[in-house]
Amino acid sequence: MTGAPGPYRKLPGGLDLAVRLTPRSSTDAIDGVQAAADGSVRVAVRVRAVPEKGAANAALERLLADRLDLPKGAVSIAAGATSRLKTVRLSGDADDIAAAIEEVLACGAKQP
Repeated sequence: MTGAPGPYRKLPGGLDLAVRLTPRSSTDAIDGVQAAADGSVRVAVRVRAVPEKGAANAALERLLADRLDLPKGAVSIAAGATSRLKTVRLSGDADDIAAAIEEVLACGAKQP
């Protein structure tokens, strides 16, 4: 994304994605981008898993890998493992991953 700050930051070898995770949902879904009061933006994600023993984090990693067409090993929690606000590290070509994120957000984030 250019211009206004987006939910991700490109890095050498990938990017960091800002996420707000809601566990114990009725479905696994990417709900789009949410702006916080401080002006930051995050991708809102819901998972059915409970936040115990890393289950919700693992579900988040699987969901992002599936929707962004990335290998499961390319998605990991970089910060916020015990918080709803997380930074997820996505490894690979940053431009390709950014394009995949934009496509998921534009084409109806809730699609399975």
